[in-house]
Amino acid sequence: MDSRFRGAEIVFVVERFAAWAEGYRQIPSQAEVLHHAKRAVIDWYAALLPGAVVPPATMLEAAFKEELGHGASVLALGEKTHPRLAALINGSAAHTVEVDDIFRDGIYHPGAPTIAAALALAQANGASGAQFLRAVIVGYEISTRIGAVMGRAHYKYWHNTGTIGVFGACAASAELLGLDAKRFAHALATATTFAAGLQQAFRMDSMSKPLHAGRAAEAGLTAALAAREGVTGSLDVIEGEAGFGVAMSDGPDWDECFLSLGKTFNICRMTFKNHTCCGHTFAAIDGALALQQRMNIAAREIERIRVGSYRAAKEVSGYDAPQTPAEARFSLKYVVATALTHGSVRLAAFEPARMNDAATRDLMARIEVSIDPELDAAFPGQRAARVAFVARDGRRQEHLQPTRVGDPDAPLSDAQLEAKYLELAAPVIGESKAKTLLQRLWKLESEKSL
Repeated sequence: MDSRFRGAEIVFVVERFAAWAEGYRQIPSQAEVLHHAKRAVIDWYAALLPGAVVPPATMLEAAFKEELGHGASVLALGEKTHPRLAALINGSAAHTVEVDDIFRDGIYHPGAPTIAAALALAQANGASGAQFLRAVIVGYEISTRIGAVMGRAHYKYWHNTGTIGVFGACAASAELLGLDAKRFAHALATATTFAAGLQQAFRMDSMSKPLHAGRAAEAGLTAALAAREGVTGSLDVIEGEAGFGVAMSDGPDWDECFLSLGKTFNICRMTFKNHTCCGHTFAAIDGALALQQRMNIAAREIERIRVGSYRAAKEVSGYDAPQTPAEARFSLKYVVATALTHGSVRLAAFEPARMNDAATRDLMARIEVSIDPELDAAFPGQRAARVAFVARDGRRQEHLQPTRVGDPDAPLSDAQLEAKYLELAAPVIGESKAKTLLQRLWKLESEKSL
């Protein structure tokens, strides 16, 4: 069943979410939920800052230069602009270097679109840190539940950060605007028809993928602002016979969205990336490094590597001979080889010298990637890989990596998250400013105005 009845009146999915959001305003946020919201914001800045100084963010700034220097919203490096443009550019920047957060069950990066929209509007409206955090929580909660229900069928053709991201951006914006349940529902309805972002857009080298996140942030914010002024949407747009669920998935059961709504919070179950590349490669990277340590073997001593994982890992990260940083981030063979050769997959892995490293390229040629039926069946709830080495001296070992470092069942500690943030932020804004910002982010709930 998709809709509920209130007497003789049908209550649609967007109305059910809106009613929850309006009611949640009367309930103090739990300390644990607030803490995880701050972790999400810190991780967003870790992704935003390095992405802000490279294309496409720098190109977007050039494209819209007439709109810079005006307005109350702020881009990553302090340039002022209007909320919708800030959401577009910051959302794109936060998804560019592939270090932004993941909601595993929804195959979705919620932070880039949701926080970009929320921060742009919070700054423009002079919202407090507490109001901003609550908006982030609401945006994460509604969007992640929609993403999980849309499931694997949706991910076959659609890029969830673009499609599901509009709900995160819209819900967070609607919360900051204080929309009543009626207008909140219409905002979500309008945002639904803005949902876009194709998988094919990053099956070859392009800048489209990060733009999906930025466009979702901008579109969600637009829908909320329009609803505030009375713009209406089709309230049955999610579950209707030609609606979102049918057109872009396999007809999901929307009741599943509401089973624990308000009782458990998905923002407490985020994956924070430990490598600067496609998340589908992480289990293979972690498994290869674990097996290398166990066997005490150097990369040059490995004769052959077999990696078995789920279908999306093979298809999305299937560049066998990457020529650009964007392709390399989506090359399972490259990131596994560079991890084994150099010990990690950080931003340096995508510099020209590292990409052209002979030892890494040589090892890539000895890696075989296949779909493991057992691991594929467990996707998306589990992201695992089976890695096997054959050494030149004849030794053979295999390792099952059941999860990714950074997943909810193997989370980064606060200290590890801080280290990630400082590693990525300090080269952009300087160590002193990065540390000052970090201290402020941990105390966001006490900020009177953003």
